[in-house]
Amino acid sequence: MKNQHSYLELAANYVSQLLNLGFQKNFSEYINTYRVNEFKERVLLEENKGITIMAVAYDSGFNSKTVFNTFFKKIEGITPNTCLKSNS
Repeated sequence: MKNQHSYLELAANYVSQLLNLGFQKNFSEYINTYRVNEFKERVLLEENKGITIMAVAYDSGFNSKTVFNTFFKKIEGITPNTCLKSNS
């Protein structure tokens, strides 16, 4: 089996270990935290006012409504809808 490497020329399991040690998050949690932050920035942009929350979530890198809603609530403590209403 060929050894998988990232663009940094590091083995995937080494990158995962670095994330676990440096951020106390696994790869999935790290990426989804980045995506939630991207969503929070994008959803407030004027150009995104007329599109759905899920369209912005998909544009932010999520590909599942369930994963988006679950992870958003896990790290923000509120639903995406509640967050959007409080920022309006």
